[in-house]
Amino acid sequence: MTKIAIDKQVAQGRVKAIFPLLKKTYPNAKCALEHSNPLELLIATILSAQCTDVRVNIVTKTLFNKYKSAKDWADAPLEQIEQDIKTTGFFRNKAFNIKTACDTIISDYGGNVPDSMDELLKLNGVGRKTANVVLGNAFGTPGIVCDTHVLRLSRRLELSANTNDAVKLEFDLMEIVPKKNWTLFSHLLVFHGRNICKARKPDCPNCSIAKHCPVADNPKLW
Repeated sequence: MTKIAIDKQVAQGRVKAIFPLLKKTYPNAKCALEHSNPLELLIATILSAQCTDVRVNIVTKTLFNKYKSAKDWADAPLEQIEQDIKTTGFFRNKAFNIKTACDTIISDYGGNVPDSMDELLKLNGVGRKTANVVLGNAFGTPGIVCDTHVLRLSRRLELSANTNDAVKLEFDLMEIVPKKNWTLFSHLLVFHGRNICKARKPDCPNCSIAKHCPVADNPKLW
């Protein structure tokens, strides 16, 4: 795919135009992973890699009754965790990451999930995407989550030239989206990507932001 040049001011103006429209379209946009505390959200986000949020929520409904603290996860045999999360896929890697992350949470943070990017990145299985999910939704610290929907919509809306690199895209979006809106903007793009601006066939005729989209109704550019 040809890399296009992005005018930062134009991209900033486009964000300003689409944000209120998306807010109106998705007034209940929020994190789809069910959780009641930072640890549950951290675990759910790790489990969500290469797995749907729907499946994760089914699994964690039972899981979070069984494992209530970081110590519960750290003390559990690895094989037991693997079996408990097996249906989320890649269960061996996920089980190892969860158990070792909880070991670190206990040894370095007194059993509490840390609330800063630098500290979260020290946990096994936690990258910037997972850290931003936890920061934005468990601690109220603004963060941009660049999942597959955000990557796709940012490309179609020409918000960044770095839509194949989640980390670079995150920093690009941080420059054009007001900080107070980082978390909600991510949710809105995810909701729009799931409902309207789908990967194979976006529903441009029913898109609330089509008039601001450079590729609307142009399949060659999707």
